[in-house]
Amino acid sequence: MDFQQIVLVSFGGFEKKFLNLIADAVSAELHTDVLVQEEHLDISEFFDPNRRQYNGDLILKKTHQLFQQHFRVIGLFNVDLFIPILTFIYGQAMLNGRTGVVSAYRLDNERYGLIKNKELLFQRIVKEIIHELGHTFGLIHCHTPNCVMRSSTYVEDIDQKTKAFCKACIFQLENQSSSLN
Repeated sequence: MDFQQIVLVSFGGFEKKFLNLIADAVSAELHTDVLVQEEHLDISEFFDPNRRQYNGDLILKKTHQLFQQHFRVIGLFNVDLFIPILTFIYGQAMLNGRTGVVSAYRLDNERYGLIKNKELLFQRIVKEIIHELGHTFGLIHCHTPNCVMRSSTYVEDIDQKTKAFCKACIFQLENQSSSLN
């Protein structure tokens, strides 16, 4: 097993070709192997009927339990996620951990009554995956406007940032990796 590779685990709702394009984009940005794996997970137990959403904390914990053998893993979902302190989330990760989750549910233009834009959806998902992976590598939210680690409250915030880490975040990543050697 290669512990340097990142695994994107799709839990349904995504075309294989689309997943491979996402993996290629994340791989190109992070300069590491990114594999796609498709799995099934019954997430009904994580559904909160009062909120009509899925508890992101519990889904993250379950994803971590199932895939902790990987160097890094991002679970890809297409359901509305929340955490108790926020109305909704696009994704979540374990800071300095191995696991994150991203949901495309609120990243799709059609959710907001706009015309379907598959390219924009693709860009948003890639940015969110890289953002959550940044948290697994120990990065916190950044204040640089176009840094992928900038917090996103609204989908427009995601559109305004790039899929790249700013110089300060790259410096932190390089220092963390050199201190591990």
